[in-house]
Amino acid sequence: MTPQELPAPLPAETVSALNRPDGTLHTTRTRHWNGWDLEVPPGVFRPGLTSEMIADRVLSGEIETRGRRYLAMGCGLGLEVIAAGVRGAAHTYAVDVHPASVETAVGHLDRLAGGTARTGIVADLLDGVPDSTVVDVVTFNPPAVSVRVDDDPDVVRNVCEGAPLLERFFAQLAERDVLAPDGEVFVIASNTADLPALVDSALRHGFDAGLALRHDWGDGVITHLFRFTRAGGAR
Repeated sequence: MTPQELPAPLPAETVSALNRPDGTLHTTRTRHWNGWDLEVPPGVFRPGLTSEMIADRVLSGEIETRGRRYLAMGCGLGLEVIAAGVRGAAHTYAVDVHPASVETAVGHLDRLAGGTARTGIVADLLDGVPDSTVVDVVTFNPPAVSVRVDDDPDVVRNVCEGAPLLERFFAQLAERDVLAPDGEVFVIASNTADLPALVDSALRHGFDAGLALRHDWGDGVITHLFRFTRAGGAR
């Protein structure tokens, strides 16, 4: 897949309207998923439907983590972390720049899939992940919205860091040996983000891009689940 095959970002006013904060980020909330009611502490991102798309696929094995080392980048509440634990991941890494999110994700994993090997890591992308860490699968639902929809830094962290965040992510992934030679990276984003820039960042840093899912919500928003692998396989 090339950047030219992807839709441009939606108009700024449309993106802003679709991602307007609801004012509840700094309150305690609940998220129901897969029969579980999960408490969402203040400041922790309450996952939406795109996060659920990843978690559902981890749980079903469409994104296979069973017996594999798995890293949930930007884990937030931890739906995909829980899914990997239930699925039978060999080791699950819950990574987020927000300490309360890491604590929350690991806590939910321990409660619902106790005994699973796991590590919680507070890190800015891979900057803070130990050098000895090697994983087979990475998932990322980045805060890639192309328009700053609020001045609250916690909203920005959760929603609208934009394309530069993905540039840093793929640069770090290329420079580090975190990803196994035959590893897979799944990134989900919609055309509320700059999808061509996202894929361009991956290609420039030595990754091949494929499309695992394309979902049209019928309101102008189109979500893409990308699968990235190292160009040419093992390096």
